[in-house]
Amino acid sequence: MKKTEKLGEATSPDGSVLSLIRHDGAYTIRVNGVELMSTRRHQSETALATLVCDPIAESAGARVLIGGLGLGFTLREALRILRPDAVVDVAELVPEVVAWNREPEFGLALSELEDPRTTVHMGDVADLLRANRGVYDAIMLDVDNGPASLITKGNAGLYRELGIATAVAALQPRGRIAYWSAQPEPKFAGSLRGAGLRVAEHSIRAHVTSGGYYTILVGERTSARTAQRAEHD
Repeated sequence: MKKTEKLGEATSPDGSVLSLIRHDGAYTIRVNGVELMSTRRHQSETALATLVCDPIAESAGARVLIGGLGLGFTLREALRILRPDAVVDVAELVPEVVAWNREPEFGLALSELEDPRTTVHMGDVADLLRANRGVYDAIMLDVDNGPASLITKGNAGLYRELGIATAVAALQPRGRIAYWSAQPEPKFAGSLRGAGLRVAEHSIRAHVTSGGYYTILVGERTSARTAQRAEHD
């Protein structure tokens, strides 16, 4: 039997305990003992970037925001799609998560973090959203298991009316925002529509050939008028 190794542990500002686990060559991040993400099942994290970055693949100087570094798969896909002159902001609350990804031995996201397009911001993604009104062509949020399956209570504000309005206001007039969720979220999708977004829900399998299905909600600002309304909320 192959052993399970705990490679690192960290405590988030709200007291949640994150652990980096390695087993049979795969890496997992657990929060309070619950698996949050794994290198074996990352198709949905990749799709989080594909769905909002593909439409801006040829846009000069595109600027995007990723909330939650995780194991680096969303960042990797965004960098694969976007032009060399793009700007990719990554907000990560826990310094140890960045350190784990930078560790050469683990083979996670070292090269992506060293890409000149990438800038890591240590802190709450909500602060970055508030500070960058009307800036982003795309926003990808994967900070928890979704509004109905929160692991970390401190993330709840992102899914409430004010948090949604703040995120919408950070988008360009026709920008897109994607939320990762462990399950379908019809009520939350309704809240996104109420914020003036055109919403599509995508069911994405954890792995190409196996595992359960996760939900990615993509909201798009449909006009400059919508953008102006959101910025005055």
